[in-house]
Amino acid sequence: MGVATSLAETYRRQVVPRLVEVACGSPEMRAWRDRAAAGLSGVVVELGFGSALNVPSYPPEVTLVHAVEPSLVGRRLGERRVAESPVPIVHAGLEGESLVLGDDSCDGALCTFTLCTIPGVEQALAELRRVLKPGGRFHFLEHGLAPDEGVRRWQRRLEPAQMALADGCHLTRDPVALVRDAGFRIESVDSSYARGPKPWVYFTLGRAVNPG
Repeated sequence: MGVATSLAETYRRQVVPRLVEVACGSPEMRAWRDRAAAGLSGVVVELGFGSALNVPSYPPEVTLVHAVEPSLVGRRLGERRVAESPVPIVHAGLEGESLVLGDDSCDGALCTFTLCTIPGVEQALAELRRVLKPGGRFHFLEHGLAPDEGVRRWQRRLEPAQMALADGCHLTRDPVALVRDAGFRIESVDSSYARGPKPWVYFTLGRAVNPG
């Protein structure tokens, strides 16, 4: 492994999870997370568990969370939140594209700022449908492709740098289209700009159902 490759790998493994912790851990983001998790119940699988930033937002009706997260640093950053969680949390694999869960084993699914980054996002959504019971709910909170062409142009220009600096994070994915194309039935979508530079903050809060 060359020096440049080694440095890039160190940055990806050690620095990016800490940047995400800071960028996505503000009180304003907590309000978005609360809305995303509201209404979930029973056994839930969470893709992109990260540093457990969603844990304080879990409703009391949630009885168990299967946490899927590839970053060991992210998991270490979230240890205190996991330890303090009234909801039991078990780590359930590293990759959303290959969930180590049985068919129809979950009542709900949650992901926040994750569909933008998963390399095999279509396969990950197919896996969610597999493990969700018929009628199971999928709640997602994502940033993505903006509705304004001027902002889209900047998203396309900035995306290569964004992917390099943020471990593959895309600016131009359309989360609603991805979820719908995976076969979920969209129940509701609430999209708007949050505070911040527009190419990064067009947020979509969606709720979908696995039709079985």
